[in-house]
Amino acid sequence: MKAQFIAYKGKEFTVEWYFNSQGKSSSLKYFIELPEEQKDKTFYLIQTLADVGKIINKEKFNYEGNQIFAIKPSSNRFLCFFFEGSKIIITNAYKKQTQKMPPREKERALKSKDDYIKRQREGVYYD
Repeated sequence: MKAQFIAYKGKEFTVEWYFNSQGKSSSLKYFIELPEEQKDKTFYLIQTLADVGKIINKEKFNYEGNQIFAIKPSSNRFLCFFFEGSKIIITNAYKKQTQKMPPREKERALKSKDDYIKRQREGVYYD
């Protein structure tokens, strides 16, 4: 497994950044470009989710339908899904600008999820 794509390994889950077949992770890139204070808030939620197994506050973690969840440290949104083997895969991230999630962001998350599952099942995701 490519260690640089592990966001955090907790007691309950391992949180990973999704990466495409070219080895690029838009969610990790987004995270790296955040100001330090925003990185800290995001990492705190990732760490809590991985260690405790849940975030009860719906303002910080919410189910968005179609097995997609949103980690919400502030106006930034990190979309993710749960996968077998106690994994949480962060697919994409964006800055919230409207009340509702932009449909293209959820579509990106679903497309990334499908790609992850396909490549994982084929045994080529972690090559």
